[in-house]
Amino acid sequence: MHVILGGTGHIGSALAEALIVKGEKVTIISHDPDKREEWEQKGAEFAVVDIFDEQALREVFNRGERLFLLNPPAAPSTDTVAREKKSLAAILKALKGSEIKKVVAESTYGAQPGDNIGDLGVLYSMEQALAELNVPVSIIRGAYYMSNWAASLDMVKKTGQLHTLYPADFKLPMVSPKDIGQIAVGLMLEPVDQTGLYHVEGPEEYSPRDVADAFVELLNKPVEVIQTPKSQWLASLQEVGFSEKAAQSMVAMTEITLEKHEEAEDPIRGRTTLKEFISELVR
Repeated sequence: MHVILGGTGHIGSALAEALIVKGEKVTIISHDPDKREEWEQKGAEFAVVDIFDEQALREVFNRGERLFLLNPPAAPSTDTVAREKKSLAAILKALKGSEIKKVVAESTYGAQPGDNIGDLGVLYSMEQALAELNVPVSIIRGAYYMSNWAASLDMVKKTGQLHTLYPADFKLPMVSPKDIGQIAVGLMLEPVDQTGLYHVEGPEEYSPRDVADAFVELLNKPVEVIQTPKSQWLASLQEVGFSEKAAQSMVAMTEITLEKHEEAEDPIRGRTTLKEFISELVR
């Protein structure tokens, strides 16, 4: 049995569906009971669990032998780092003493030690903590998710503007979450004792201008890239609903990305292009 933590999101859904197609048994952990019927019809077992309930998590973990671990992202209106550290601690405690024999965990490009640097610090801590458990672990470090641009769709449609903290021509590795899910399938099915650190990105690097160009073509309307000046990053994030601490973390992550552009030596490349992803998003 494969247990998928985060099974109703972009990555987890792609992973779960691919495993079911292969005839594998899957249990999805979610906080949303409304999605139970959909997944049970697809052939998965479904467990509604509070991510902070360590005992309940362990009981579901004990249904399977392999776990896909995606630490749930906290709402930007909260103290995201504190909340994600809390959920990660609960997951790790639930893992100890469970029946899980192999973990595949979703991390991120740029993961590094540090406080208040958002996912970069939280997921680095996850990697280090998993390494100390007596369980084989494979780590996926995913590039910048193409799905991060989904929040821009309505604004682009209404105003013809694509707002970004990055310079318009700043290129960085991006990847479709669906491609990460497909890579995760192979890692979930690999021999238990096979482990590794895998960087996953798309066919090429893309910039905000490339995103705008894709919207131009697919919406058949002009789209202008609007770069938010660094002096306005914090205020602009709070204006769209980020808490002060979440905004500070996002600013720190953005600064690190611009200053320390990570390039993996031998990444696994997904097949989905930015244009293909934006096309699906627009549809």
